[in-house]
Amino acid sequence: MEYSYYPGCSLHSTGREFDDSVTAVFRALNIGLVELEDWNCCGASSAHSLSRALSLALPARNLSLAQAAGHDVVMPCAACFNRHKTAERELQGNPERRRELEQAVGFEYRGSIAVRALIEVLHDAVGLQAIRERATCRLESLPVVAYYGCLLVRPPEVTHFDDPEHPVEMGRLLGALGADVRPWGNATECCGGALTLTQPKVARRLVTRLAGRAREAGAQAIVTSCPLCQVNLEMRQSGFSGRMPIFYISELMGLAFGLEESRSWWPKHLIDPRPVLRAARLIA
Repeated sequence: MEYSYYPGCSLHSTGREFDDSVTAVFRALNIGLVELEDWNCCGASSAHSLSRALSLALPARNLSLAQAAGHDVVMPCAACFNRHKTAERELQGNPERRRELEQAVGFEYRGSIAVRALIEVLHDAVGLQAIRERATCRLESLPVVAYYGCLLVRPPEVTHFDDPEHPVEMGRLLGALGADVRPWGNATECCGGALTLTQPKVARRLVTRLAGRAREAGAQAIVTSCPLCQVNLEMRQSGFSGRMPIFYISELMGLAFGLEESRSWWPKHLIDPRPVLRAARLIA
């Protein structure tokens, strides 16, 4: 298998450990992952609230690059995935908008490639059995909850990802690694990531509620695939004697695969996950 790779802005900045762990896991699985040359920001943080035309043209340009490369494109970031799926939907189902985007970007859309979420590729293309066999360090001692947030699953007519109310694919992947995946009812509740600058008190309240619900479920960590959710969940927790670490799904895959480079990921976290990993006897 080979895929084009769109890291997006967060994975080259605040989510560097996400980028490092994704590329390391794909190498370990012998899957080709080639970063799109000259990709641009998809505008996920603000373009859609300022200009609809710009919010579609930015991801459409990246889709033109992926189409030229000839491979489906993997999007680890939930926000990037959502914006590119929105542009893909417009290109496929709105002839007038398609002509506008083709003219703005300077390409002819053929629909020959697809936008894929990281979890979708791991779950559907790689498969649970292959991941289970590759996981040499089982995570049975680590109780976690899977957190999807808003943008992977909604709106379902755009993302077409898992069940929008009760998604299960991330939990299945964690289960294939041997993790103790705890059921909870907050997997798709908003963490307030978009409110961190304008309404920080609201964001803190939402994050603290999520962390509390995760603790009630018996989890010692939250696992996500969204860099905005990850940093918001780490920054905004309050009200606990010990704050709960937030892992990227790819980080725990790398740990379970026994990848040496996983040691370099933990210091990049705002909440140090090493005490929890040591308590679970997963690292020295």
